[in-house]
Amino acid sequence: MRLTVEVGRLKSETGEVTVTVYPSDPSRFLAPRGKLLRLRVPASAPTTEACFNLPKADIYAVAVYHDANGNHDFDRNGVGLPTEGYGFSNDAPSRFGVPSFDSARFSVKSGENTIRVRMRYGK
Repeated sequence: MRLTVEVGRLKSETGEVTVTVYPSDPSRFLAPRGKLLRLRVPASAPTTEACFNLPKADIYAVAVYHDANGNHDFDRNGVGLPTEGYGFSNDAPSRFGVPSFDSARFSVKSGENTIRVRMRYGK
């Protein structure tokens, strides 16, 4: 199974885009050491792609962030709000904290699969 993640609406080509794939276990979504796979790819505005070979057809979720300064960390300000762009599969809403696994989950079938994620930036 191959998954291509197309991350759109990047504001710049600085740094990297980090794309993380989570398995079907909802308790692992966004949890420390919960990831299945992660790629860091050079940012390419307005769209960056990352490709994964997945172990099986299943349910997955994806989280992305634009690591503009290349420090391999998702930076936040003093009150905990993101200072770098981010997004989730299904463009799952995250207005009041992180989205649920159910809002970000998607199915991967045998063969080629593509999802699109829109990068969001704070105001």
